[in-house]
Amino acid sequence: MSVYLPDSAILVLRVLTKGGPASPREISKKANIPLRTVSFALRHLRGQDIAKPIPNLLDMRRPQYVVDPDKARAVFRMFGLKVT
Repeated sequence: MSVYLPDSAILVLRVLTKGGPASPREISKKANIPLRTVSFALRHLRGQDIAKPIPNLLDMRRPQYVVDPDKARAVFRMFGLKVT
């Protein structure tokens, strides 16, 4: 797997890996980064099929995002980061 991911995407990936499904607003709060940056990072993660949206049954207007655990581990290994 050869991918380019900006630092913000790695940060969002780490938040989703540790915390499980979350909405962009929740990710923004947990990672302490602007919502626009989260959206940018999620576009990269979705483009590489590392993250995907799932329905938020409490509010269908605001999807939550989950990561593929195998792909997340591969990304962490590729970038030399500790696998969480």
